[in-house]
Amino acid sequence: ERLPPGLAQTLCAAAADILGKPAERVNVTVRSGLPMVLSGSAEPCAQLVVSSIGVVGTAEQNQRHSARFFDVLTAQLGLGPERIVIRFYPLEPWQIGKNRTVMTFL
Repeated sequence: ERLPPGLAQTLCAAAADILGKPAERVNVTVRSGLPMVLSGSAEPCAQLVVSSIGVVGTAEQNQRHSARFFDVLTAQLGLGPERIVIRFYPLEPWQIGKNRTVMTFL
């Protein structure tokens, strides 16, 4: 109930920009109302999971992405950075299915 209208679309555009991907290749799911405890507290918080091909594979890349995602999330959600956690998962093209094939062949 605290989420701003259009949050999924805003996060989609932000992720495309931050990761350097076309918006057509970005998928966003917003799941609110789930019980979550972060650092021992059930106060409002958020978790962002970012999985991508080719752009989240190093600490240096993720440090840059993290800073930009935190800027978006703190502004959109009104949370302090201590109430947000981001998890990065690098993917290989063969791990993503699309249009009856995998990204390797697209």
